[in-house]
Amino acid sequence: MPPKRPAPLLQDGQLSLFDVAPEITPAEGGAPRSRRELWLGQHRIGYELKRARRRSIGFVVGPQGLRVSAPRWVPISEIERALHHKGEWILRKLVEQRERQQRIQASRIEWLDGGSLPYLGAPLTLVLAAAEREVVWDEAARQLRLPLPPGASAEQIRDLAQSWLQARAREDFLPRCQHFAELLGVTMKTLRLSSAQTRWGSASADGSIRLNWRLIHFAPAIIDYVVAHELAHLREMNHSPAFWDTVRSVLPDFERSRDALREESIVVH
Repeated sequence: MPPKRPAPLLQDGQLSLFDVAPEITPAEGGAPRSRRELWLGQHRIGYELKRARRRSIGFVVGPQGLRVSAPRWVPISEIERALHHKGEWILRKLVEQRERQQRIQASRIEWLDGGSLPYLGAPLTLVLAAAEREVVWDEAARQLRLPLPPGASAEQIRDLAQSWLQARAREDFLPRCQHFAELLGVTMKTLRLSSAQTRWGSASADGSIRLNWRLIHFAPAIIDYVVAHELAHLREMNHSPAFWDTVRSVLPDFERSRDALREESIVVH
C-alpha cells in the first residue's frame, strides 16, 4: 500500500508562515536547494527553494531575497499556489528589505577628511587638523577636528573619532539614566557601553544596564526611549502591558521614538 499522503498545506485559507528573520540562515547540510522564479501580479520574483523535513511550507524574506522551505513530497504547483496566496505579504516584505538595505548602505561612514557622520541626530564633518593637539569639537560649525596629518589612514581616522564618540556616549547616557531611574523609582547599579551588532540595550535584574554606544548617532528623543525602555525592565522584566504602561508613565509618546528607532540601522564603522 502506498504511503498515506499528508494533509494539504492550505486549510480554510490558512498558511503556515515563519516570522521574518533578520537574515537567511544556511540550509541544513545536504538539503537540496534550487533557484526558481514566478510572477506575483506584475512582479517577477526569484526565490530559493529548499526541500526539508518539515510538515508545512515556510517563508523567510531576508537580505538575499525570498527563501521557501517545503516538504519533499509537496509538488511545485502547490508551492506556487501557496506563494500566490501570500503574494501581497511577500511583496511587502521584499520592499521593506530593499529599503532596509538602502538605509544600511547610506549609514556607512567614509573615514576621510570631509567625511560625515550623524551625532545626536544631526551630521558632523570630520576635519583633519594636524595643528591640533587633541580632538576638538566645534559645535557651532559641527566639525570634529582630529589631530591627524592629511595622509592619515581611514583606520586612524576611525579609531580616533570612534574613541571620541564612545566618550561622548558615556557622558550623554549617564545623566539620562539617572533622570529616568529617578522618575521610575528604580536603582541602576552600573551602566556599561556595548558594541552589539543587533541590540540597542539590555537590562539585568541586578540593576545593570547596557546601552549600545552607537545610540550617540541618534536624536536625543530616540536615546531617551531606549534608556527608559531598559530602566522600565527593572520594574517589569517582560514586554507585558504593564511594562509598556511603565514606559508610557515617563514617555507618554514613546511610540513615536520606538517607530523611529525601528527605521534606523546600526551605523557601520
